[in-house]
Amino acid sequence: MLRKIPLGGVLLSIGSILTIVGFVAYFRDMATLNLAGFFYGIPILLGGAALRAAELEPVPYSQEPSDTVIDLRNKTATQTQNQVRKDVTRYRYGQDAHLDIALERLGLSPNDKQRPVLSGLREELRDGAYALVLEFESPYMPLDTWQEKHSKIEKFFGPNIRAEIQAMVDDQMELALIAMA
Repeated sequence: MLRKIPLGGVLLSIGSILTIVGFVAYFRDMATLNLAGFFYGIPILLGGAALRAAELEPVPYSQEPSDTVIDLRNKTATQTQNQVRKDVTRYRYGQDAHLDIALERLGLSPNDKQRPVLSGLREELRDGAYALVLEFESPYMPLDTWQEKHSKIEKFFGPNIRAEIQAMVDDQMELALIAMA
């Protein structure tokens, strides 16, 4: 649950309240409360603003997983599948894009402009196995480039992962990470 709450927004709210309390206390000659409001409020407010500027929002599910898929995930998902799912569905700070380092290591991100952008994810059953499907907007990386990296993708996200790459409409790519039994 805490992964879904933006830390920058929380700090901005707390910092704003404390700063306002500090100003009110200043004008009412309440020195102790004034000092506490300014001493804590302004740094928290600035920290919240900095986090808000560096915030990367969670990737939305394009389709909510069914109870059957969740049960299968709990039983058979690999540690890598769980880590990827948890990382992309929470707020991140100081990153340009979700999975940017992974895409760079796989050779799918020659620069920031050409990097595929993770736009959604879903969980499903494929051939009776749990699959985490990552949906990318990839206008600069054609299907051929993705397929050239197929074995590298399987090694990177493995072990016990089979990868399926599929081109969709409007420069969309799907990367399915399928747990092998």
